[in-house]
Amino acid sequence: MRRVTLETMPLRGRGAVDAETLTAAGAIVRDVQDRGEAGVRHHAERLGDLPRGAPLVIERAALDAAVEALPAAERALLERTAARIRGFAEAQKICLAPLDTAVPGGRAGHTLAPVRAAGCYAPAGRFPLPSSVLMTAVTARAAGVETVWVASPHPNPVTLAAAGIAGADAVLAVGGAQAIAALAFGAGPVPAVDVVVGPGNRWVTAAKQLVSGTVAIDMLAGPSELVVLADDTADPATVAADLLAQAEHDTDALPILVTTSAALADAVDAALAAQLATLPTADTARVACEAGFTVLVDDLAAGIAACDALAPEHLEVITADADAVAARLGHYGGLFIGGGAAEVLGDYGAGPNHVLPTGGTARYTGGLSVFTFLRVRTWLRMDDPRALAADAAALARLEGLEGHARSAERRS
Repeated sequence: MRRVTLETMPLRGRGAVDAETLTAAGAIVRDVQDRGEAGVRHHAERLGDLPRGAPLVIERAALDAAVEALPAAERALLERTAARIRGFAEAQKICLAPLDTAVPGGRAGHTLAPVRAAGCYAPAGRFPLPSSVLMTAVTARAAGVETVWVASPHPNPVTLAAAGIAGADAVLAVGGAQAIAALAFGAGPVPAVDVVVGPGNRWVTAAKQLVSGTVAIDMLAGPSELVVLADDTADPATVAADLLAQAEHDTDALPILVTTSAALADAVDAALAAQLATLPTADTARVACEAGFTVLVDDLAAGIAACDALAPEHLEVITADADAVAARLGHYGGLFIGGGAAEVLGDYGAGPNHVLPTGGTARYTGGLSVFTFLRVRTWLRMDDPRALAADAAALARLEGLEGHARSAERRS
């Protein structure tokens, strides 16, 4: 990979969607909003998601049948993965508890409530991604969401089985902007949901941007990215394997090595060449590696500064005393500490979610979690409102709102 310095390294922009895609996706979204099921079907058939006349929706009974039809080993694999994702999500949910605390003259607090319905998108472009079905739908169910739909274009039997194991109510066999619009506005048998989540291509991302505000979304995710922060203690073949695992996603994926060691950088380049020679997805991974780069830094402090400037989706720390280095990092979507914590283990269901912010947006947001599906709603009970009425009235008059002041004074 090309060599750059901390000062010259390129930063991926935060604009996830280009204007042309946003305009074209907007036309699809508006058509689905206006025409409902007919609009969804038109665009799904036009864009090759759906054979003419094929059903838009795959019902729960068919998902159960897909689970039963899976080979035992594949079914057990999906069930184990779902259990790990569910366990982590449930542990997260426990961290956020209802609140009841004293305030002057009464008590205040918050309650937790899941959204009523969630739409979970799972891409199926170059490869079907049943792991994304599990990551999104299992997490929604763990939050307590009552209605969970999955959308995925031309879903294969494993994707359908994953939706069944995750507890989805049904699958919308459609992708792209038309799927996001159907989930946001409803379309025939597809209910209008409250939140739309999941990764996708630029059409999916554009549609999520357009429907945001009508529904909640998790994030606007761009092409995937991995930064490996490594020193001379790292194994170059392992670093290369991790970079290639990211690079094979698609040609826009971004693999980056940040290192204090020129010798390691040379060894990683040699390992990349050797591993690409036998990698079935080499045509894609090679293009991504050519767009990726290696940042050579003088010391770990500069390496940490580079990582924080990149604010990557995935960040691996493969250094001496990786725990101490990790504690100094400020911006990332998902952090993988030590040589054993491969990013792919997070992708495939160690527990934390693999739907993560990209393009530097980790500076202000985190990844998909059980919290994405929960509402924190506050309440107030005043047993002696006189304790606050005078202050409320005075503050209202500072703002010129006499009606507010008089309302407060009714309690004094």
